[in-house]
Amino acid sequence: MTFIVWFAMLGAVLLLLALSSSYLRWIPVTTSVVCLGLGVALGAYGLGFLHLDIAQASSWMEHLTEVAVLFSLFFSGLKLRRSLSSRRWWPAFCLAGPVMLICIGGVSALLHYGFSLGWGVSVLIGAILAPTDPVLATLVQVVHAQDYDPVRFSLSGEAGLNDGVAFPFVILGLLLMQDSAPAEWLSGWIMKDVLWAVSAGLLSGYWMGRGLGKLTLYLRIQHQDSTVSPNDYLALALIAMAYVVAEMIQGYGFLAVFAAGLGLRQAEVHTTGDASEPAEHLVQPVVGHQHVAPEHAVKGDVDRLEKTQVAAGIMLGDMLAFGSLVERALEVFLVTLLGVVLLEHWDYRAVIVAGVLFVLIRPVAVMLIPSRRLINFRQRALLGWFGIRGIGSLYYLFFALNHGLATDAAAQAINMVLSVVALSIVVHGLTAQPVLARYSLAGCTRMQSEPGAKPPA
Repeated sequence: MTFIVWFAMLGAVLLLLALSSSYLRWIPVTTSVVCLGLGVALGAYGLGFLHLDIAQASSWMEHLTEVAVLFSLFFSGLKLRRSLSSRRWWPAFCLAGPVMLICIGGVSALLHYGFSLGWGVSVLIGAILAPTDPVLATLVQVVHAQDYDPVRFSLSGEAGLNDGVAFPFVILGLLLMQDSAPAEWLSGWIMKDVLWAVSAGLLSGYWMGRGLGKLTLYLRIQHQDSTVSPNDYLALALIAMAYVVAEMIQGYGFLAVFAAGLGLRQAEVHTTGDASEPAEHLVQPVVGHQHVAPEHAVKGDVDRLEKTQVAAGIMLGDMLAFGSLVERALEVFLVTLLGVVLLEHWDYRAVIVAGVLFVLIRPVAVMLIPSRRLINFRQRALLGWFGIRGIGSLYYLFFALNHGLATDAAAQAINMVLSVVALSIVVHGLTAQPVLARYSLAGCTRMQSEPGAKPPA
């Protein structure tokens, strides 16, 4: 397929979504479900307009999915305003740690004992499918920095952390398929791929985001250029630098980029005096308007705000507006591509794997989280159900294909992963809005803190 055909496809899908948005918002489906259906219709088993060879496209698909995940991770981190020392992070840490490990182990055991797959490919597929997705799960994640709902916050923190934490287990699956004995590489895998890479990625990204955030705000306040600086450039630069630095020191770039978003947010919190209201709520984005006066960017009376609040608000508001646009465009394109190849790679066994993972393994693992004072039973049930698989799993699949995955194992991994991800998009996409609506009516959602109140510790 030529570039012009794919570009025409993207334009047609975006146009259709734009024209039908007023109708789609009244039905309980997400944009991802619609894009998946459009991809199936345009693919070889539908109208036959589009065709994609996974093996040939694996190289550029790895990079494209990687870019999508990086953008989503950074802007997800930017929305999480609680300090990492807050006890409200505990459920997210449990979801990204013990719960994800249980999911990897459960899926691996099911594939090995239930479908007679080797341990190597079973662990690989389990690790690919274990992390929840930061791209497709935006509907169930925090809406903004003042969204302190424990379910949304926990899912957002999990999606940001486990995309990097899953990486060593993807590598473990690839190592298990080699001929060498575990004694030759096990200690190196634990020290390098688990302990060092995880900690190096988190620490380097966090302090880079926090340091550059403080430096940028200081310079803009000193030179009074808070409304003319290209904040979208700053977001791109920080994503690139955090990722590259982490990779150079052999850390995980995904964790570094997510941590960079967290660090930049903490720079805003400390620079503006830990105000209860996020700075971007006090101003409006000025992306594309290079000569906007501060009094025109501020919502309300400009004299009531400090210069630090104006500068931080414009910077973060512009970044979040830019990030939302990029995330949605990449989501539409990649989910449509998944639909194009889905029927060609459909694996009926994925129905069993997805059912066990979605209904049994993850919900049971979530119920074991020792945080009863932080999340109640209803919230645990939601956390257990909304383990959405998506673009992150596709990235790990293409990473494995490009890093020595054997041909027979590659076919098994491709079919299983694509099928389970598609099932997650459909099942979670159809249930997200009704389930969240019932949760909200039950009085469990805290979308916004009370005026003047500080977020809970």
